[in-house]
Amino acid sequence: MIEIHGIAIDAADPYAIASWWSQATGLPLGEGDKPGDDEVLLQPEQGAYFLFIRVPEGKTVKNRLHLDVNGTEGRTRDEEVERLLGLGATVFNDLRQPDGTGWVTMLDPEGNEFCVCRSQAEKDSAG
Repeated sequence: MIEIHGIAIDAADPYAIASWWSQATGLPLGEGDKPGDDEVLLQPEQGAYFLFIRVPEGKTVKNRLHLDVNGTEGRTRDEEVERLLGLGATVFNDLRQPDGTGWVTMLDPEGNEFCVCRSQAEKDSAG
C-alpha cells in the first residue's frame, strides 16, 4: 500500500492560485510563502498537502486528475457553486439533474477542473 502525502499542481502563478484555493478551502498558505515564489504550499491538519509549482507552459488540455469537493458548514452543492463563483471560479459543465443528483464541473482561475458534488448530508436526506 501507499499513502498519498502530497498533490502537486502546475501553476502559472503559484502564489495567486494557492491564495485562491486557500480562500476556497480555508486552508492556510505555507509559512513564509509570498508573491513571486516558485512553490506555494497549502497544508491541512490531516491528509495530503497541496503544492502549487510554477511551470513555464500554460494549461492546454483537460486535466488528467482533478479534485471532487463538496460544501462544508451545512452548505449544499448549489450554495457551494455560488460561493465559488463569487471567488472567481467559472462553470465548465453543469451536470445537475432534476432529481437533485449530479455535479458541477468548475474551473479555478487558472483553468484547472474540479467538481462540486452533493454533500453526504444532501445524499442522506434524498433517501
